[in-house]
Amino acid sequence: MSLCKFSKYFTLYLIGMALVWGMTGCNMLKSSGPTATLTAVPSTATPLPPTATPAPMAVLVNGVGIQLDDYQGELQRYQAAQSAAGKTVDAATAAKTVIDNLVDEQLLAQAAYQAGYQLDDTGLQKHIDGLVSQLGDAAKLADWEKQNGYSDDSFRRLEKLSMAAAWERDQIIAGVPQTAAQVHARQILVFTADEASKIESQVKSGADFATLAFNYDPNTGGDLGWFPQGYLTETAIETAAFSLKAGQVSDVIKTDLGYHIIQVIAVDPQHPLSPDQRLALQHKALEQWLQAQVAKSTIKILTP
Repeated sequence: MSLCKFSKYFTLYLIGMALVWGMTGCNMLKSSGPTATLTAVPSTATPLPPTATPAPMAVLVNGVGIQLDDYQGELQRYQAAQSAAGKTVDAATAAKTVIDNLVDEQLLAQAAYQAGYQLDDTGLQKHIDGLVSQLGDAAKLADWEKQNGYSDDSFRRLEKLSMAAAWERDQIIAGVPQTAAQVHARQILVFTADEASKIESQVKSGADFATLAFNYDPNTGGDLGWFPQGYLTETAIETAAFSLKAGQVSDVIKTDLGYHIIQVIAVDPQHPLSPDQRLALQHKALEQWLQAQVAKSTIKILTP
């Protein structure tokens, strides 16, 4: 057999064997029983942790919330303090007072952070550690919190708010100077319009004001001392005093106290403030700042 024929037969042999094996493989598959049906099994996704339910809010100040339970705790503490002081405050007044105080603190705290104030958890913990040190141990602080209706979380939250508010308050009151424009005045105070008119006529006729003042107030001669604007409780007297020059006398001024006639003794554009005067002006400055902030802020009360 030639080499060519051998190659041809060998090739046919290989093809035949392949067909045999192919048929055998098919028979083996058939003999193994019915073909299994493949069903796609969806992959199981890892379940997400449940989303925390937002705490209910009592008030929103420029979008920042004050939690309802914090408000309720402050309300209870305020009412308890009033009761301990022997005062009776109706529910509506108590609620408004507490809301107003919390709003003021939130406005101050927001201004503090805008001005660069920072207080992280480490700083807050350092402050609380200082309180623990003052009380003696952590158990005493925990007892105090419980007695006053705080949870540990609410205490930390409100303490953090209070610290930021106090920082901003200190910046505001520090801006009140040590001196201010002041007048030194004396007054004559009587309780009828007729008496006041009589004194006014005497002064205009040339009577010495100081002598008349001592007739009505032998102890001090009606001396009001030095005072800046924003210090006297009777603003009408203050307004009149700052409109006069040294030696001038006012018209009759009617207030709830009676009828006043005042004389300005001296004027000083930069007179030193007494500690009491500066404290009063600081309080006024803080009040005015808060009023301005409330006027331009968005405040939503969410509790009845």
